[in-house]
Amino acid sequence: MDHLDKTLDREIPGKLHFSEALVKKMPECSRSAGLAKNKRFFMKIFFVWVVALFFVTSQPSIAQNWPTKAVRVIVPFAPGGGGDLTARPVSQKLSDSLGQPFVIDNRGGAGSAIGMELTAKAPADGYTVMSTSGSFSTAVATHKFTFDALDALIPVVEIGYAPNVLVVHPSLPVNNVAQLIRLSKARPGQLVYGSTGIGGLTHLATVLMNSMAGIQWVHVPYKSTGAAMPEILAGQVQIMVAGMLGAQSFYTTGRLRALGVTTAKRWPRFPQIPAIAETIPGYDTGTYYGMFVPKGTPLPIINRLNLEVNKALQDPLITSTLEANGMLASGGSPSNFDQRVRKEYLEWVKVVKAFNLAVD
Repeated sequence: MDHLDKTLDREIPGKLHFSEALVKKMPECSRSAGLAKNKRFFMKIFFVWVVALFFVTSQPSIAQNWPTKAVRVIVPFAPGGGGDLTARPVSQKLSDSLGQPFVIDNRGGAGSAIGMELTAKAPADGYTVMSTSGSFSTAVATHKFTFDALDALIPVVEIGYAPNVLVVHPSLPVNNVAQLIRLSKARPGQLVYGSTGIGGLTHLATVLMNSMAGIQWVHVPYKSTGAAMPEILAGQVQIMVAGMLGAQSFYTTGRLRALGVTTAKRWPRFPQIPAIAETIPGYDTGTYYGMFVPKGTPLPIINRLNLEVNKALQDPLITSTLEANGMLASGGSPSNFDQRVRKEYLEWVKVVKAFNLAVD
C-alpha cells in the first residue's frame, strides 16, 4: 500500500500530481457522476454502521429489561408427570427472581410433539419457553414435523437428569425383571403396558426393552405419565416405563411395584431398586429435562434465562425438591445441552429405523 501511495503522489510533467492529472482529463459529467456515486456509497456505509451500533448497544438492555410481562412455559405433557413436576418448581423460582410470572401451560399429546410445534410457532420474543424431557429427542426421531425441530427449537439449559422406572401393578406375580420376562414368555401378547404416547420416550424405551429381552407386550398410549397413572393403578394396564418423578409416590407407598431403573447402573437416590441392565445387559435409557425457546429468540435473553436457571439450581430448596423426586440437577451452558439433545436424537433414530416406529 505504501508503494501504491508513493506512485499516486509522484509528480508528472506539467507539475500535476498523477491523481490530479487523471481528474483533469475526465469529462465534467463523469466527475460529477463519480462524486455522486461515492456519496451514495459512503451514505450506505454510514447507515449500516449506525444500525450495527444501535444493535450492539441495545442488546444488553434487552436482557436487562426482560421480562416485562408474564412468560408462558409450555409443558408438552399433562399435569402430574415428570416434565410437569420439573417445570413447576423451577418456573416458580424464576418468577420470584425475575419479578414476572412464569405461567405453566400444559399441552400434552403425541409424545410431546403437540407442545413442541406450538412452541416452534410462537413469537421468538422471549415470552414463550418450553420445559420438556428427553421426549424431545424421541419425538424428533419419530415424528414428521412441518418444520425442522432441531433447528426451530433452541436448547437453553439442562435442568436435570433422571432414570425412568419400570413399574408393574401389584396383581402381577413378579418381584423383579427376570420374573417379569419369564411371565411374559409364558403369556405372549397378553400383558399390557402404557406409555406417554406413540413415539414418546417411554414407548421407545419399552420397545427396546422388549426386543432386548425377546418378549412382546401390548401397547396402550396415553398423553403423559400423569394421564396413564390412574389406569395402571386401577389395573387397566399392568406395566409401564414411567418417569421417576411421576411414579415415585406410588411405588414408595406400595400401590405399584418398582422392578428396575432404566439407567445403566442403580440410581443413587434409590439404590434399593436394581438397574434393568443387571438383567438385560446394555440397556440404558435415562432422560434429561430442560428448557427450549423458539429460534430467533434474542441471544441476550437466552443467556439471561440460562443464567437464572443455573442460579435456581444452586438453591438448596430447588435441588432438594428435584433430588427427592429422583433427579440430579444439571445446569450448564446452552451448547452443552444442545450436544446432549443431538446425541440422544441420533441414538433414538437407530431404534426408530430398526423397529419401523416412525409416526406419519
